Amino acid sequence: MAVRRMTEPECVFGQLKNNRGFRRFLLRGIEKVTPPVGWLSLAHNVLKQAAVDQKSRAAILQ
Repeated sequence: MAVRRMTEPECVFGQLKNNRGFRRFLLRGIEKVTPPVGWLSLAHNVLKQAAVDQKSRAAILQ
């Protein structure tokens, strides 16, 4: 049985901080912070998927 490695979420937070300029929340409390985290996660995943799609389109055109 092969052991699967766990993903490292720290790199995502590093990308949000360094590449996107997101440093702090405007509100306090888990109820108020949850929606912005969801939007940040959604934006990160959409941009990641767009980069993959762009690479695949470039490979097809070559």
